[in-house]
Amino acid sequence: MKRLIIPVITGAVLLSTLQVTAQEIRKLTLSEVIRLAEEQSPNALMAKHRFRSSYWQYRTYVAQYRPSLTLTGTTPDYSTAFSRVWNSQLNEWQYVSKNILQTIGSLSLLQNIGLTGGTIALQSDLTLETDFDKDDERNKYITAPLSVRYIQPLFRYNSLRWEKKTEPLKYEAAKKTFLANMEAVHTEAVRNFFNLTLAQINKQIAETNYLNADTLYRMAQGRYQLGTIAEDELLQMQLSWLNSETSRKEADMNLKDREIRLRSFLGFNENIRVELVLPSEVPHLQVDVQEVLDLAHANNPQLLNQQLTLLTAQSNLAQAKAEKGLNANLIASFGLRDQDPVFANAYTESNRQQTIRMGITMPILDWGLGRGRYLMAKSSLELAEVQSRQDQVDFDQNLTLDVEQFNLQADQVRIAAKSDTVAARMYEVTKARFLIGKIQVLELNNADTRKDTNRRAYVQALQNYWTYFYNLRGLALYDFLNRKPLETNYDKLLD
Repeated sequence: MKRLIIPVITGAVLLSTLQVTAQEIRKLTLSEVIRLAEEQSPNALMAKHRFRSSYWQYRTYVAQYRPSLTLTGTTPDYSTAFSRVWNSQLNEWQYVSKNILQTIGSLSLLQNIGLTGGTIALQSDLTLETDFDKDDERNKYITAPLSVRYIQPLFRYNSLRWEKKTEPLKYEAAKKTFLANMEAVHTEAVRNFFNLTLAQINKQIAETNYLNADTLYRMAQGRYQLGTIAEDELLQMQLSWLNSETSRKEADMNLKDREIRLRSFLGFNENIRVELVLPSEVPHLQVDVQEVLDLAHANNPQLLNQQLTLLTAQSNLAQAKAEKGLNANLIASFGLRDQDPVFANAYTESNRQQTIRMGITMPILDWGLGRGRYLMAKSSLELAEVQSRQDQVDFDQNLTLDVEQFNLQADQVRIAAKSDTVAARMYEVTKARFLIGKIQVLELNNADTRKDTNRRAYVQALQNYWTYFYNLRGLALYDFLNRKPLETNYDKLLD
């Protein structure tokens, strides 16, 4: 039995060693985590694809103002029926059987006119008609070498004119939104970085506290045997030792959870272990409230979307107003037409053909439908204007508070760092006095708690600084350290 146990244990140890060595340990600073998040995090990829969608929507809008060339055809177009024709010899109408096959081709060039909302088209048609009821000259070519057609809506809603206002603004907002989304990725990277950093520090604190508690408990047992401390003090040390063991296990589980979350955010697999390097200092940066407000008013996508909401409401009002009254369409065309059994002759003696037509639509009785839609659109516009003004006020107030909070963060980090150093030194002094019997256990526990609390407070102060920093960048779309606007190569996003 012993011969079997030894190889099994040896194999298990070797396997665990191989698993540990197979994992790659990556030591990352805050700036490296932010760079990796920008390059490969799922949030960054989603922001990229949202911009692509907006880009192609804008390209679709631009294409409406460019001429489109279209080839259409119909083959076969076969019909057999009776047609009513006039017989001049008998001076009467007669029904004549028709057995016809047509092949039709058309080439058209279409151009929208944004200023008027009209459409102009150049068209060329060719039809081959075969009449099976005829014994000779069954085939006939019908041609329209060139025709010009113009359609102009009158008193109607011009969607092209309004899209010329809204679509460029949508695309500009999409570009700004991408930059803001990337700053949101940076903020999320900061959150994940410091969550794991705090978990690592909690793990270190828990391990240190456990070792200290274990040492002190053993010493307390010796003192209790000598009669220099009471039983309640011994029990307090035992309780601290038990609590430190529980805290150590909880810290270990929390560390694993935070590491998994950061790996997932950065797109790492389970073979990579992450160790983070806490930043040692922060830039002592102060920003001006009015400067940030001016930058945000010019760049923030939220404010651009407010403008877009107002324009959309104005467009809806214009459409409702146009649809409740007189509508008319003016259609004019001019072209050439000919027919001949011989293909070449079908283009030699073309005759002119021209038409002009105007149709009108005037609601007589709609039970207030058009007026109701108009009043709803008007009310929606007024609501959008009120909401826009209120949103602007709220945005400015919140941004002002954010700037003031950020300007405090550098001092907060400095104070927290000093407090961390003082609390750590205080604990060492208190521990030394306890070891020589100068103070009670309660004072040692209080010093230990203050040490851990101030260490965590320092990490939280660092997180607050960088969170406010990237939040301000996202609101103003401006790099305050390098004093330049945030920008990117949008063409690369389309690759």
